[in-house]
Amino acid sequence: MALSRSKQKTIPMARSKSSNRWLEEHVNDPFVKQAQLDGYRSRASYKLLEINDKDRLIQPNGLVVDLGSAPGGWSQVAAKLVGHKGRVLASDILPMDNIAGVEFIQGDFTEESVFDELMAALDGAKADVVISDMAPNISGVNAADQAASMYLVELALDMACQVLKPKGSFVAKVFHGEGYDEYVKAVRAAFDKVSVRKPDSSRARSREVYLVAKGFKGA
Repeated sequence: MALSRSKQKTIPMARSKSSNRWLEEHVNDPFVKQAQLDGYRSRASYKLLEINDKDRLIQPNGLVVDLGSAPGGWSQVAAKLVGHKGRVLASDILPMDNIAGVEFIQGDFTEESVFDELMAALDGAKADVVISDMAPNISGVNAADQAASMYLVELALDMACQVLKPKGSFVAKVFHGEGYDEYVKAVRAAFDKVSVRKPDSSRARSREVYLVAKGFKGA
C-alpha cells in the first residue's frame, strides 16, 4: 500500500563508492588546487600546457579552433599562447563564460547551422591548430560510453580536416577501447606524424590519452 503524502519520507541517495572516490580525488588533486591559484577554469589546462611544451603546437599569432571548449580551460591556455595578434575560435554545446581573445559559438558543430556559423567566423581563414578535449556524458555502460567517445573524436577529426591549413596540427583526447586502433590509423593517414601523450595531469587510472598529430597532409 502506498504511503500517504504526510507519511512519505525523502530518503537521501547514498553516493556510490566511485563517486565518493572521484570527489575525494578532486578535492585533494594538486592540479585542481593549482588551477584555482593560477586562475584556470579547469585542471585540464595543465594537460594542454604540458602537451604544448613538448610538441610546440600553438605558436604566437596563430589561429586555434577549440572543439568542446566549455568550461574554457583549453581556450584560456590557447589564448595566452597565441597572444594579442592570434585568434581562438571555440565552440561547445554548453555555454561558456567570456574569455579575452576567444570568440565563442555555442551549439553542436555537427549541426549544419552551427557548422555554417563556425565557417562564417573563419571567413576563409585556415586554422593552424585544432584542439579537442571533448568527452561524452558518461552513462556507466562501458561499451556505450566508448562508442560515444569514438563518435566525438571522429567528428573532431573530420572537422580538423576541413578547417586546418596544410602542415597544421591536431590534438584530441581519445580513450583506449573499441575503435581506438582504427582511429589512430585514420589520424596517421591524414597527418605526417602522430604521437600518443599521457600528461602528468591526466589521472593515472584514466583510459584517456591524447593524440598529437602534426603535418596535416591537406584535404
